[in-house]
Amino acid sequence: MIQSTTIPTHDLLTTANPTAIADPTWIRPWLRAEGAATLAAGLAGFLFLGLPWWAFLLLLIVPDISMAGYLRGPRLGAILYNVAHDLATGVVVAGVGLAIGSVLLAAAGAILVAHSGMDRMMGYGLKFPSSFKDTHLGRIGRSH
Repeated sequence: MIQSTTIPTHDLLTTANPTAIADPTWIRPWLRAEGAATLAAGLAGFLFLGLPWWAFLLLLIVPDISMAGYLRGPRLGAILYNVAHDLATGVVVAGVGLAIGSVLLAAAGAILVAHSGMDRMMGYGLKFPSSFKDTHLGRIGRSH
């Protein structure tokens, strides 16, 4: 009979510092750095398309128009906000733009990617339908 050499999960959890597992603040600098890198990638993509940097600055806040969905309620608001602020949305839009040769669509995707990165860099996350302040990175308004 062959004996298993795996460590039971409960041993891993009991030997780790439970406070460190429950306290997400240690990872915030990593998430913000990842957001900064994503913002830089979106900017690079936008500039690669031959578009001016000042247009990037003007368009960078456009995805926040999606907050208007909250006028119809927190559930619809969260859905619209999350679609506009999800990194995958920006990547898909940019990819489709590149695939069909549309500079404007690829630029829109680059803006969505950059805006998503900017938000994560500032500590803002995707929204839960309970409240605009409830995000996957924690509640907005608490000290970060």
